[in-house]
Amino acid sequence: MRSSDLIKELKNAGCTFVRHGKGDHQIWKSPITGKTFPVPHPKQHVPIGTLRSIKKLAGL
Repeated sequence: MRSSDLIKELKNAGCTFVRHGKGDHQIWKSPITGKTFPVPHPKQHVPIGTLRSIKKLAGL
């Protein structure tokens, strides 16, 4: 999955962009879990383990 597709999914779930992190990461916040988490962007391919971790923190 591309990072842009992941970000679209996060936006649809109500997650909000908080700030730019270090390097090529963005920090997002989930209204479901109340947690903040980094999302690598731009990235053509997000590894499956990273994708699962982000979705878990987002409550998806």
